[in-house]
Amino acid sequence: MQILQNGRFAVSTWSLHRLLGAVYGYSPDPEKSAAPKEPYGPGAAALIDMPAALAARGVNRLEICSFHLPSLEAGYISELRDAMRASNVLFQTLLVEDGDPSHAGTGERDVRWMAPWIDIAASLGAERMRVIAGKQKPTEENLSRAAGHLNWLAEEAEGSGVRVVVENWFDLLPSPLEMNWLLDRPEGKVGLNGDLGNWAAPAKYEGLADIMRRAEICHAKADYGVAGLDADDYRKCLEMCERAGYAGPFTLIYDSPFFPDEWDGILLQKQFIEDFLREAPARRTA
Repeated sequence: MQILQNGRFAVSTWSLHRLLGAVYGYSPDPEKSAAPKEPYGPGAAALIDMPAALAARGVNRLEICSFHLPSLEAGYISELRDAMRASNVLFQTLLVEDGDPSHAGTGERDVRWMAPWIDIAASLGAERMRVIAGKQKPTEENLSRAAGHLNWLAEEAEGSGVRVVVENWFDLLPSPLEMNWLLDRPEGKVGLNGDLGNWAAPAKYEGLADIMRRAEICHAKADYGVAGLDADDYRKCLEMCERAGYAGPFTLIYDSPFFPDEWDGILLQKQFIEDFLREAPARRTA
């Protein structure tokens, strides 16, 4: 079995959005302000302390949402990278959280806004940069427009050490048909971050079994109800990953008010996946 550097688990700062508090609205839209806002409350911790917090909980991979970066200045970027190195935390992905390459009016503007984030990702030591493929309906025109813009962006990233990836997310990519079509266009230049929670059940299971064969990383988001984690759904999603031969890292995405302390939800999901992986030999011989 493949042994991944820094283990098989990552945490996205989205899973800690209440703990971190403020968000910064970086956007290609000149009408939007990057001034800090607190839609989830004031927070109780700083981003720069998260690498040590992850390492203390046995997680050595990190993904950062662009809106959680309190500064894009070189000094701060250097300090954050040093914090990750000091904690032996690998910066897996910078998640660029705005822009729409599929939009007829602003797609080119948006993808050109995304391009400078490549340098930020590289300066932070990120392996990947996840961008939004598109938010428009999956017409041939919109898909072709997004593919062209993403191909250009991937070419801009060549030589940077940062790989551009997209996600099965938003209206442009509602099923494996569109997802595979889009990934085929740039001829391997753009990768896939497969998300377990973006498509709806029951159709999502076969969809995940299809696309996760192409995934390099995975947002392992769990659903929660009044009784807690939806174990049947989470297990089924993981079974689809296994069926597809996915052997990459799992980014723990906790997005529920069920646990007041976000770490409790994150670590519950980590334990669930660890138990699932531990049972893999028994499933293969059953």
